[in-house]
Amino acid sequence: MKKILQDYKNGKLTLQEALDHLKALPYEDLGFAKLDTHRELRKGFPETIFCPGKTKAQVLQIFNSLSQKQTTILATKAPYELYEFIKTTYPDAQYHSVAHMIVLQRESPQQKKGTILILTAGTSDIPVAEEAVVTAEVMGNPVEKAYDVGVAGIHRLFDVRESLVKSSVIIVVAGMEGALASIVGGLTSRPVIAVPTSVGYGASFRGIAPLLTMMNSCAEGVVVVNIDNGFGAGYFANLINR
Repeated sequence: MKKILQDYKNGKLTLQEALDHLKALPYEDLGFAKLDTHRELRKGFPETIFCPGKTKAQVLQIFNSLSQKQTTILATKAPYELYEFIKTTYPDAQYHSVAHMIVLQRESPQQKKGTILILTAGTSDIPVAEEAVVTAEVMGNPVEKAYDVGVAGIHRLFDVRESLVKSSVIIVVAGMEGALASIVGGLTSRPVIAVPTSVGYGASFRGIAPLLTMMNSCAEGVVVVNIDNGFGAGYFANLINR
């Protein structure tokens, strides 16, 4: 909606054209998907595309529709092959290979003051952490990262103690047993968002073990998102930082 009003003010749309676009609110029915074109107005950030289960053609059609109404499009869990397909139509789209995200951002977001600190227990947790990084940065948040600081070598965490104090909100990404979130929660007064990952041996049950550990944390101020949900953590951290 903001883009429609801006285009009208800049003379890119006539009054009738702007009204025609606004008719699509609060959603646009593509047949296979109902796009929530009203979401940015309600929540401050537009609808995001979750790519698994969608065909390339469906994702492109969603891109085509959203690009008419919003300046930022974020697609999560996207393979590189999908990006190559999207890029033929949207050459300005960017691919974040570690995070597996496609970003089309035509305007810079308003920058926020507080810093989001993102930690991982191990290197294998980085892809989920990077999903949180990209999400937070696209929303205009300064981000600081410290990776591979898990409990197997807890002294590594102490090197970023100053960042634990200075940050506005902390995201902790961990697989295996997921203990890092509780330790961080016990060291800082900042809100901690714990993200369990599906990284680990058989008894981690594809993220169930760290999920339960984080949910049972005795450290105050720790909240938990779903397994491998870096996007959800970055989004919620943005709400806190905002």
